[in-house]
Amino acid sequence: MNLLRYLTGRIGGMLLVLVILTFVTYAVFYLSPADPAQLSCGRPCTPERLEQARTFMGFDSPWYTQVVQFGLGIVAGRTFGSGPAAIQCDAPCFGYSFRLSEPVTELIMDRIGVTFSLAIGAAVLWLIIGVGTGTISALRRGSLLDRSLMTLSIAGVSAPSYLVGLLGILLFGFTLDMVPIGGYSPIADGMIDWLWHLVLPWCVLALINAAIYTRLTRGQLLEVLNEDYIRTARAKGLRERRIIPLHALRNVLLPIATVFGLDLGGLLGGAVITERVFSMPGLGALLLDAVGNLDLPVIVGVTLFSAFLIILANLVIDLAYGLLDPRARRAAVH
Repeated sequence: MNLLRYLTGRIGGMLLVLVILTFVTYAVFYLSPADPAQLSCGRPCTPERLEQARTFMGFDSPWYTQVVQFGLGIVAGRTFGSGPAAIQCDAPCFGYSFRLSEPVTELIMDRIGVTFSLAIGAAVLWLIIGVGTGTISALRRGSLLDRSLMTLSIAGVSAPSYLVGLLGILLFGFTLDMVPIGGYSPIADGMIDWLWHLVLPWCVLALINAAIYTRLTRGQLLEVLNEDYIRTARAKGLRERRIIPLHALRNVLLPIATVFGLDLGGLLGGAVITERVFSMPGLGALLLDAVGNLDLPVIVGVTLFSAFLIILANLVIDLAYGLLDPRARRAAVH
């Protein structure tokens, strides 16, 4: 019962945040000087045609009414225009791109497989590499290996993703001709081609993010190793190979899980730079193209969808706390 109440409260809070984000995002983009109706009016754009475009697109009513219509469209769908030329956008309707003549939801669904493939693979890699190297560095504190790993992590944190991506393409794509330099192959066309087109983007994102996790794991683990319960475990004769994974790392994983939820949620919303560098048609590329073409319905839809993924990822991580530490589960439900 307590767990159910906790979940209900969290989901209610998540919905409240999404409602606030809808208002803010809609206000920022649709109250900007750029007029979506003007962009879709065509040429010559007479005042009469501009007014017709605004009415058809639903921009003729006050902004707060437009926000309500947008929110209702997500839940119940929406119709743009009237008569034979009316456009039906089924729920969940995140808007309609009049420039691409397609609902924003369908555009997102067409691209989300690319972004998910990129994000999940890279996240698994950087978590394994980051936690592994951070643990080794903490256990070998002050050694040459520790200093080398910390130097590499500083380089990884400082390096821009586009620079690492371009260097990877130059070295492994053009010079060594080992991997494809860009594009995406759907998994339906073959597992090998799918993996082969993703291996370089995965490694680029993993190396950059793993540097952060290396430093975070090292710092947290050094603090935990000085705790009294670790000294007690050692005094009882437990070996290090049991103390580190069963006692030390279990507590280190809690703050790492928090950062991981934020990073993964943000990446699921679109790795804009990486997708552009490797010519991958994901959510990030869709958002970047929409910004360049001032396609405001797509900008708003992708922004809100990305925010939903970030909030959802953090909810999942909070629930996972109970598996990592029973004390966190008891604190959450009471």
